Amino acid sequence: MIEYHPLKPFLPENARVLFLGSFPPPKKRWCMDFFYPNFINDHWRIEGQIWFGDKNHFVDTEHKCFKMNEIIAFLNEKGIAFFDTATAVNRLKDNASDAFLEIVEHTDIEALLKQMPQCHAIATTGEKATQEVCAYYKSDAIPSPNEQITLREGLSLYRLPSSSRAYPLSFDKKVEAYRRMFEAVFGGF
Repeated sequence: MIEYHPLKPFLPENARVLFLGSFPPPKKRWCMDFFYPNFINDHWRIEGQIWFGDKNHFVDTEHKCFKMNEIIAFLNEKGIAFFDTATAVNRLKDNASDAFLEIVEHTDIEALLKQMPQCHAIATTGEKATQEVCAYYKSDAIPSPNEQITLREGLSLYRLPSSSRAYPLSFDKKVEAYRRMFEAVFGGF
């Protein structure tokens, strides 16, 4: 059964970086209606640690969810955009694993970027998303985690380690990788 993307692209006009994942997990794993909605995924903890020195800055521990309104206000202020490389998929197993996603409709990345004239960087946080971005730009080079490549003039791709706890890298090392990307894109803090 084809599953269409449940979220609209989040594209602040002032965005300088576009995070592209593969596709959201099944809705039953969501704690909010926004990107990286799974409470056991550390994406918002990583951003909290980097920008505020507190991994729980965006965490509502009492309700076991993220503070979506604070996240959205922060992303609009900073200029950080989000979407995914697939707009429709067949989910071959009822889980969030990229290994079991068959992409039916690919995202038109350049159409997203045209809406954000200051955006000159894409950040991917997984192998499938990275491969999709590289295929879209017909790039033979596929970066490893913590590497950056040029996709076209004026557009870089930063491959970051997955924020999933299943990815075998410590939280602190993930924070450092994301921090390096943000420093490069925003010119420091």
